[in-house]
Amino acid sequence: MRHSLRAEYTVAVRKWISRVALAIVALVGLAFAGLSYRMGSARDAYGMLRYALPRMSQGEVKVGDKAPDVELISTDGASRLHLRDKIGPRPLVLIFGSYT
Repeated sequence: MRHSLRAEYTVAVRKWISRVALAIVALVGLAFAGLSYRMGSARDAYGMLRYALPRMSQGEVKVGDKAPDVELISTDGASRLHLRDKIGPRPLVLIFGSYT
């Protein structure tokens, strides 16, 4: 009789663990689907989670500070330029992303 109760308890615990695991997988899937919808595609959402999110940090640039020099890659991927080369008397507008 003792063995039977223990076996029933083990089965109940396994069912509970599998249901919790299924619920977690479903929540993660729904979160990813929502993020994919908001970002436009699953590829964009994956790219943000894989590459951008781990590298995000709070910057130290304040209003009125000079822009930090960065190296930018053109949309064709062949040419590179430095921000310091483009800053001059006229305003400089940087657009990140594709809006086509």
